Amino acid sequence: MFLEGIINVLLIEDEEFDVRRVINTIKPFSEQIKIGKIVSDGKGALELLKEKSERFDLVIMDFQIAGGLMGEELIHKIKEVDSALQIIVVTKMTINISDYAFANKLMKAGAFWYCTKYPGDIEEFIYQPTDFIISIFNAFEKRKLELERLRVNQKLVRNAEETLEQKRMVGESPEIFRLKEQIAKCSQSTINVLIRGASGTGKELVAYNIHYNSARKLENFVIINCGSLPHDLVESELFGYEKGAFTGADKKKLGLFEVAHNGTIFLDEVTELPLPAQVKLLRVIQDGEIEKIGRTEKIKVDVRILAATNRNIEEEVKAKRFREDLYYRLNVLPIHVPDLKYRTTDIPILLDYFLTTMSIDMIREKPTFEDDAMKLLVNYDWPGNVRELKNVVQRLLFYDEKIITLKDAKLAIGKYGFSEDIDEQNGITFDRENILPLRDLELLVREKYFMFVRDNSNSDTDAAKKLGLAPPNYFRMAKELGMK
Repeated sequence: MFLEGIINVLLIEDEEFDVRRVINTIKPFSEQIKIGKIVSDGKGALELLKEKSERFDLVIMDFQIAGGLMGEELIHKIKEVDSALQIIVVTKMTINISDYAFANKLMKAGAFWYCTKYPGDIEEFIYQPTDFIISIFNAFEKRKLELERLRVNQKLVRNAEETLEQKRMVGESPEIFRLKEQIAKCSQSTINVLIRGASGTGKELVAYNIHYNSARKLENFVIINCGSLPHDLVESELFGYEKGAFTGADKKKLGLFEVAHNGTIFLDEVTELPLPAQVKLLRVIQDGEIEKIGRTEKIKVDVRILAATNRNIEEEVKAKRFREDLYYRLNVLPIHVPDLKYRTTDIPILLDYFLTTMSIDMIREKPTFEDDAMKLLVNYDWPGNVRELKNVVQRLLFYDEKIITLKDAKLAIGKYGFSEDIDEQNGITFDRENILPLRDLELLVREKYFMFVRDNSNSDTDAAKKLGLAPPNYFRMAKELGMK
């Protein structure tokens, strides 16, 4: 008639006269509304709900009930048991159905609707019978919506927990403990954070942990690598545009700040932003508004900004490549991610973690290390930090050896050793005892050359230019090499 499904009602009423009135009022709709249980006191009703709250969709209760537990306190207790359970109050506390103050108290307590028991000369039905029935159906619909919302939220919470497990900070060194403490503090606020550290240290990982431990964890987490965007597209990507804003704009485009509304945006390599985009970003931070291309009105956004750089941002400010006022806006809570070489106690832990997880993905048996091999890896400088270590683990698993020897470890990190048998051609050394397939050697040389060029460039854009690559192609190749 109104809705699909049976509405199961718990009636809390201690007066037989009023029980009869409720039953009579519901009777014409008995195929859809069922009174599953009648309880005469608040404590008994609460105990029943604690055991079997899923049996009921709706509570109809007298405001003043026997047993001490009643009124707003009982409503609060019911909501604590099942927040989606809807409550209709029948009361003689007021004869005025438009008593706003009384209604407001009930709504704040968690009631869905209320009706008065007066006038008292109506013996067969609840006063306002039509409103009473409509409110039952509306309350049932609201419960379904609430249950769906809770189901979605629970799924989002599980997804957030799974993401945190996948992105957890691995290590037991004092440096990692300090970093985790900083992350925990940053997660409790909405202040902008600047994450600093060398390439491969895990700045994006820090951003993930801040967002998914924060109150915004169920909202969007948007990641953008500022250096991977062509300069003429940065503003349209960050702030979007309206249909018809320029030639080729055949439809509206949401900017990443709109997508991240109520959530978090992570601006990786933020020093790569061109100056015009820096100006607009500053306005977003100051005013909480974005300016879309082709739109005159500004759009309000609530976005927490996490930014990261592997550059000396103070030098970028001095060189006028990065705005000083924007730097101060982003650097409210600074976090520094230490290089792997400064937390050597974490290296065996990281090796074991990556070997465990990646051996499953690669369908390989997890190998063990000879002491000399582990010693070499622990004492290695790791210029590419954790990202390089992860790449080395991939190579070790690719070799598919049950025991990792010193020779395997040297091969994986590109240290072929030095002996009288080494030939030198054009500055590149080769070891006759460790001849690599051409493809593996090409990968190692390309990775090391990429790292060399990047370490000797002012920015990723500068590195791309030196390599003769367009920025998007540079970032794609760097990602393929595990350097992004």
